[in-house]
Amino acid sequence: MTELELKYGCNPNQKPSRIFMEGGELPLEVLNGRPGYINFMDALNSWQLVKALRKATGLAAAASFKHVSPAGAALGLPLTDTERRMYFAPEGELSPIACAYIRARGADRLCSFGDWAALSDVCDADTARYLALEVSDGVIAPGYTPEALEILRQKRKGGYSVVRIDPDYEPAPIERRNIYGITFEQGYNDLAIDEGMLENIVTKNRELPPQAKHDMLLALLTLKYTQSNSVCYVKDGMTIGVGAGQQSRIHCTRLAGNKADIWRLRQHPQVLELPFVPGIRRPDRDNAIDLYIAGSAAFAADGAWEGTFTACPPPLTAEMKAEWIAKMEGVTLGSDAFFPFGDNVERARESGVRYIAQPGGSIRDQQVIDTCDRYGMVMCFTGIRLFHH
Repeated sequence: MTELELKYGCNPNQKPSRIFMEGGELPLEVLNGRPGYINFMDALNSWQLVKALRKATGLAAAASFKHVSPAGAALGLPLTDTERRMYFAPEGELSPIACAYIRARGADRLCSFGDWAALSDVCDADTARYLALEVSDGVIAPGYTPEALEILRQKRKGGYSVVRIDPDYEPAPIERRNIYGITFEQGYNDLAIDEGMLENIVTKNRELPPQAKHDMLLALLTLKYTQSNSVCYVKDGMTIGVGAGQQSRIHCTRLAGNKADIWRLRQHPQVLELPFVPGIRRPDRDNAIDLYIAGSAAFAADGAWEGTFTACPPPLTAEMKAEWIAKMEGVTLGSDAFFPFGDNVERARESGVRYIAQPGGSIRDQQVIDTCDRYGMVMCFTGIRLFHH
């Protein structure tokens, strides 16, 4: 049995704490720092997600995890000029894995504050340099270039957690966990998610372009490793809104939809042109953008903007925000369990959703299908539930 002693468990009072394997070596190595209990929960869940995305799409993938759910996940597609500005990305050519993490982190920068990063491919210097600028707890990847490792070892005064995992490691077919001293046992969820799950199109509109299929796979795989109940909005190979851990399906849809709307509003010309003071810290900039989009009265008060902006920014009115969000289109939505009512479709439509993947199986399936047909949406019934706890 090999083990790794941890500082403490979920909370400082939960000692002793360790991770270990019986009858084998741990398939990972800590190259720097001292990851904690929750760090490893994030690391192992996020690694499963990016590994599965890599296998399903053939593209580099990255995830930004917080409290065992993804704040964002993305494929390594090139950044547009707008994305470079809204994600604060450096100029010049970037590697696919760097683009993947920049997009994953950019999905919800507020929630990614202090994240755990997961990379499907070897971490290179491009990715390490971007990670070095962000507030992050650690990273897991199948390997690191010497330059990348040197950059990361200087982060957080040398305490940044860097974990290398064996990409060929496969878990045992049976998994166990203890709750209140009682052992639970179940088969490992090795369900392979592929385009074969998207063949049962139940709406009148059956036109499902290749990009929408990729986005559906991204949504479903993200949900597989998101605390349930969960709903995920995806556009152009990246999550733009994840609603996790809600007791009601409609609240998942609203939460994720609200995040998707904020992602859209960050592209508004007034947001991109906000006059930040030179040298402002990234977290302060992210918080200011969030408050500005929310219409905080702080920016309307005399002098309240000083120290953040060089001049008081013009207001982003409710009418301006509604008009900008209404232009969003081509969004894909995934749900880890069936929609019990058509209200989820109605809310999804407000955030530009045109494609939906969900298990089906509700007694009101026809009502949900009819709602999709009313708006010309395309919906697939996967027949597979993706609960994760």
